[in-house]
Amino acid sequence: MEKKHESSKKVAVVGAGYWGKNLVRNFAQLGALHAICDQNEALLSGFKETYPAARLHLSFSEVLAHPEVDGVVIAVPAELHYNHAREALLAGKDVYVEKPLSLDVGHGQELVRIARERGRILMVGHLLQYHPVVLKLRDMVARGEMGKLQYIYSNRLNLGRIRREENILWSFAPHDISVILALTGEFPEEVACRGGNYLHHQIADVTISALSFPSGIRAHIFVSWLHPYKEQKLIVVGEKAMAVFDDVEPKDKLRLYPHSIEWRGNVPVPNRADAVVIPCPAEEPLRAECQHFLDALATRSTPRTDGEEGLRVLRVLAACQQALEGSGVVNLSASSAAKLGPDYFVHPTSTVDAPCQIGAGTKIWHYSHIMKDSVVGENCNLGQNVVVSPQVRLGRNVKVQNNVSIYTGVVCEDDVFLGPSMVFTNVINPRSHIVRRDEYQQTLVRRGATIGANATIVCGITLGEYAFIGAGAVVTRDVPPYALVYGNPARQKGWVCKCGVKIELPDGGFQATCAACGDRYELRDKQLFRV
Repeated sequence: MEKKHESSKKVAVVGAGYWGKNLVRNFAQLGALHAICDQNEALLSGFKETYPAARLHLSFSEVLAHPEVDGVVIAVPAELHYNHAREALLAGKDVYVEKPLSLDVGHGQELVRIARERGRILMVGHLLQYHPVVLKLRDMVARGEMGKLQYIYSNRLNLGRIRREENILWSFAPHDISVILALTGEFPEEVACRGGNYLHHQIADVTISALSFPSGIRAHIFVSWLHPYKEQKLIVVGEKAMAVFDDVEPKDKLRLYPHSIEWRGNVPVPNRADAVVIPCPAEEPLRAECQHFLDALATRSTPRTDGEEGLRVLRVLAACQQALEGSGVVNLSASSAAKLGPDYFVHPTSTVDAPCQIGAGTKIWHYSHIMKDSVVGENCNLGQNVVVSPQVRLGRNVKVQNNVSIYTGVVCEDDVFLGPSMVFTNVINPRSHIVRRDEYQQTLVRRGATIGANATIVCGITLGEYAFIGAGAVVTRDVPPYALVYGNPARQKGWVCKCGVKIELPDGGFQATCAACGDRYELRDKQLFRV
């Protein structure tokens, strides 16, 4: 008999039917099951003997009112995911919701926002991400063992269980989309989808979705519940090798085919090689997924399939559904821009909270987040993984490079340049256990200033017009207009023209002309003025 663990965190499983009963079993074996909730009284009473220590609830509100429940595990029908997850997050509970995150992108964005603002864990049940074979595949791809990825395809086929609350695309494809996004590390720029409705004129029973990625990788996903036998295969094609993950196989689920292609007389000739079985641990993916959720609750760490990951999958699903109902092809960038505003562009992987202001001509790229009550001016360009916090103000033509967080209290005037991975702060003496939101200090970056890569700007200071902060500098005090500063701590090392070229003042002189653009400058009272 398997030894039962005892978890310090307790969960309630909501929805204990077809799939929920498996979650009940795993959380019980992990010693974390506090309660089971289902509206089917007969189903619920059947758990009394097997799980005598678990509380049984017909009412979801009773579960949320229980102070001993740390996390809520949601396995109700997909159409109820949003409402249940939202209520649980607003009640202060951490949430594990089965796939998909919701059936609407806007609802998914709201769940991610609530979880972030409330400091709650939000995890989506993309089971394959916890399968030992998929973890091995991800490791092999990351190590370059398969070479450059070229093509990925999956077949997820079976005869029933046929659902009526969502079609086959939303029922079967989320797992494969999640894995494909993880393996490629990219978000598709275009999707196509075709399908057929045979058992109900409004519900697709078979779909084939094709994904095109910016790097040139292609993928397709074939899902059907009108198939004579069960098939669950994922094939990953790389330059060096091809991998086949067959989840129906009882053992030896992952095989590597080190095939190669030689060119002879301008003709590609395949060299076939025998398959190599790649050993993988024989672990139950659902057990690993449940344990991952409990670990996230205990350590407050971000789950592998967090809300942001679930939202990316949801965006692909929504685009596939749009293609299925329309022309068959959806350009994700174009569709995202059309939804979020006619005058600016937001990449589908990014999140824009309402209300906020975004100027015409602005571009917001991959995995960025613009929070509510912020203002981004016209013709700005925000790179990958940029965060703009509430009340931040960015002027016109501000360029923000990758991996920059602009915290509340920061104001950037027009034409400011923020280099890759530079750092703002907004509290002088932060402590994790002390809330200092009312002590945020303002940092003002004047017009045209440049902050180099990896520089740190301590809060409460002003960077003057067209000041130039060198890469890696740590700036702890005000910087005059046109000043060139670098070092740790940063010290002024000269002057810079509006055009970015260093100005050479003659020894003892007070006037200079930029050798590049011809602008004239004059030094008065230790400050440089353009004349």
